[in-house]
Amino acid sequence: MFQIRWLWENLKGYRKLYIIALCMTVITQSMYIINPNIGRKIVDEFIYGENAAENLANHPDMLIKLLIGMVLFTLLRTVFQYTANIFYEISSQGLIYRVRTYLFDNVQKQDARFFDQNRTGDIMTRLSGDLDMVRHSVAWVLKTLVEALVLFTSSAVYFFIIDPLMAVCILALTPIIFIVSWIFKTKAGPLYQDLRDRLSGLNTAAEENISGNRVVKAFAREEYEKERFDEFNSDYSEANKKANLMWLNFYPAIEGTAQALAVVQLLAGGLFVISGRITLGEYTAISGLIWAISNPMRMIGNLVNDLQRFMASANKIVEFYYARSTIVDRADAIDCPDRLKGNIEFKNVSFKYGDTEVLHDISFTVKAGETVVIMGETGSGKTSLVNLISRCYDVSAGEVLVDGNNVRMMKLKQLRGNIGIATQDVLLYSDSIDGNIAFGDTSMSDEDVRKNAKLAAAASFIEKMPEGYDTIIGERGVGLSGGQKQRIALARALAVRPSILILDDTTSAVDMETEKYIQNSLKNLDFPCTKLIIAQRISSAENADKIIVLRDGKIEDMGTHSELISREGYYREIYDLQR
Repeated sequence: MFQIRWLWENLKGYRKLYIIALCMTVITQSMYIINPNIGRKIVDEFIYGENAAENLANHPDMLIKLLIGMVLFTLLRTVFQYTANIFYEISSQGLIYRVRTYLFDNVQKQDARFFDQNRTGDIMTRLSGDLDMVRHSVAWVLKTLVEALVLFTSSAVYFFIIDPLMAVCILALTPIIFIVSWIFKTKAGPLYQDLRDRLSGLNTAAEENISGNRVVKAFAREEYEKERFDEFNSDYSEANKKANLMWLNFYPAIEGTAQALAVVQLLAGGLFVISGRITLGEYTAISGLIWAISNPMRMIGNLVNDLQRFMASANKIVEFYYARSTIVDRADAIDCPDRLKGNIEFKNVSFKYGDTEVLHDISFTVKAGETVVIMGETGSGKTSLVNLISRCYDVSAGEVLVDGNNVRMMKLKQLRGNIGIATQDVLLYSDSIDGNIAFGDTSMSDEDVRKNAKLAAAASFIEKMPEGYDTIIGERGVGLSGGQKQRIALARALAVRPSILILDDTTSAVDMETEKYIQNSLKNLDFPCTKLIIAQRISSAENADKIIVLRDGKIEDMGTHSELISREGYYREIYDLQR
């Protein structure tokens, strides 16, 4: 089974401990037949046997030893079981820690398409609920399965040793349990897969509502969101009930068969004792162990239930575990340890998102240190174009070159380490302002943090805050205006002193005076930097070295401010509107 092999692979470092725990479980469950066997000896030799009175009178020490033996074996079995449970817990926690760490690391390595295709709620479900189900399966389900198998097998063997016919009578009903359990397994699998998918949808709905709580309140859509969440919650609840009711449909057959074992034991055992086929001590031993046959049979349904849940969760985790990004370092990647100059060239670049062509035959060059503004209507491909430089996505055709090297041939860490990005949709972390600005270099001095905040026109409002740069920002920048968040994001991008600075409509939420200050700061950076700016304001473009106008994924026009306003086109239209 693939899932078991995957578990074994990730138990590395804990395999010996887990094997020891399994061996202790086997020993512990096998020891359950010892006390009934001692009880058989006590009944036959000291209570009911032909020489019972004589043995009791002449060998009381033997009876005491047998009773002490029962107590000692019970204590020893308890110690073994307790120790095994500790080992199971240590192993399962070690496994989940290893898998969760690997999964998070693997998710970090995924390209943008991965996050486009997987919802945040689904990712969180796999990293939390699904992993907890796997841990539960390792620590309890597999252990219980082994316990049931060993207990059933050892008890059945002991029954055959006592009397084969009695054993056959008792075990004759077990095939019914296995058939019912197999039918349940085939029907339950799809239900638990559906249940797990509905849980993912529920988590996604909750995550989106919490993240977008301000939008919800702004549009007074609390009731709508409540109804929407209730739909997901109801779907999950119905799926849960459907899965559990499926088990309850099979439960009477399993429980009834297990209870019938006691009836068989009473009838067949009684007749065999009367006929002298077995002794009263042997009957007592069988009676004391009948639970060891019936309990595993009862547990089969629950075990199948949990194993189906495990399979559904493990399959989802394995998808992420073995997911591989298509954007990775090539084996023959070019080593560029030095700072990049910042020359950029697009050669006949086309880019498709799925079956939709977003960019078509784009060609242009940007010299190191130049400022290039990219303009165009919404959906024209501006953001997609700049995302190709840092390889958030890869081109479908053509080449993107940085310093004459195809970005696909460059090492990702070296390429992205030379690029600073600030987007319109700003993500700030629940950390101090200082921590957010120094995100790209946590060893950055306080002086450099303040310097970059000043360049981004953020110092003035930061210094007015109660705790200044130590002020903790709420999740996603709660408590800051759009313009303030954009300025902190710009400071964060500048702080890494990039060779290439990409600003995706970063100043859209700031006033004209602040924008002018930022533009002046960008002109006078104390390090060489090529700047690509996506903008909608003419004021952001008029001093650029080059302006590229996109329409429907193609370059409609390109030139300087004076060149573009001298001819008809999109740029001239925007210029006339904003004058």
